[in-house]
Amino acid sequence: MKRIAFVNQRYGKEVNGGSEYYTRLMAQKLKEHYEVEVLTSKALTYENWEDYYKEDVEEIDGVKVRRFGVKTKRSRVLQRFLKILIMRFGGNTRKITETWNKVLGPYVPSLVKYIRENKDEYDVFIFVTYMYYPAVFGMREVAEKAIFVPTAHDEYCIYFKLYDELFRLPRKIIFLTPEERAFVHGLFHNEKIDSEVIGVGIDLPESADEESFREKYEIEGEYLLYAGRVEVEKGCDEMFAYFQNFSEKRKDLQLVVIGKAYMDIPEQDNIRYLGFVSEEDKYNAIKGAKLLWLPSQFESLSIAVLEAMALGVPVIVNGKCEVLKGHCERSNAGEAYSDFEGFETIIESIMGKKYIFYGKKAQEYIARYYTWNSVIDKWKAKIEEV
Repeated sequence: MKRIAFVNQRYGKEVNGGSEYYTRLMAQKLKEHYEVEVLTSKALTYENWEDYYKEDVEEIDGVKVRRFGVKTKRSRVLQRFLKILIMRFGGNTRKITETWNKVLGPYVPSLVKYIRENKDEYDVFIFVTYMYYPAVFGMREVAEKAIFVPTAHDEYCIYFKLYDELFRLPRKIIFLTPEERAFVHGLFHNEKIDSEVIGVGIDLPESADEESFREKYEIEGEYLLYAGRVEVEKGCDEMFAYFQNFSEKRKDLQLVVIGKAYMDIPEQDNIRYLGFVSEEDKYNAIKGAKLLWLPSQFESLSIAVLEAMALGVPVIVNGKCEVLKGHCERSNAGEAYSDFEGFETIIESIMGKKYIFYGKKAQEYIARYYTWNSVIDKWKAKIEEV
């Protein structure tokens, strides 16, 4: 049985993040076929990468997790200074961008040292997410054994010099959507590296209980749902502004928000912030929602969108994100907006006579493209080729 290691910046049931959740899903599914370990930091949040987990090695749902302490906390002042130097004053060199990456964190040289000293003990290393130190410096040690899941999208830092090398290093690349692959190939011209688009399978509970959610959180009436990190970088500032404007017309409609907050949330009766909730509560919340709303411009997949579709809940997304717009166009299960007027029109359209049509198309899309059997078969083929 092959021994494989997932490498991600954070890992744990308490961790709130898309690539981290994806890593946990894949580790759980592949452990049935391989000896799976996870190499990660001891941090819980990315605010300062402070060590949270105490144990160096633990087991989570049958997966061995090796954790490494973060050597220095994140300095946002130094990070901003280096960003300005890189983007405005000709500092986009390998040396300066590598320094920026170490400041971005999590700076875990002991993790990279472990990879270097133990690379012969593993058959395959799977690096998830391009941006952070573990992937950038860890992949250099084991490029010939590396499968890369970049979760890439068009954001300022992907143009930094250090990533030119990273995207040309791995043995194989797994993209999550066709839009991600087109973007990466267009930017790095690395088509010669063997790659494939493989999404994820969607696991749903046997029954999602809308009424249980409503009773627990005392929610009545129709609501839109946002599920994920609550931060400006995810477009939540614009989401709140749009909803406040729209709710002047629809005072009966609520916005329910779940996920850890990294920004101030407006204090308004029809905006309900519930914080980080359990998986059960999340699915129950999605089931009861009229629509799932994803306002982010920067996504490489969005499991939340796929989970909503699997439950027959239509989605509204930011049309500036090609990945999210692609989900809507392929599925006919949602709509993308580019400004407030478009958002307002979409809300009224989806919640009108065609609402049932959108929900039906959503479930058809998931059944066609996002089943675990297909995903795992494709992954096993790639792993066996390394």
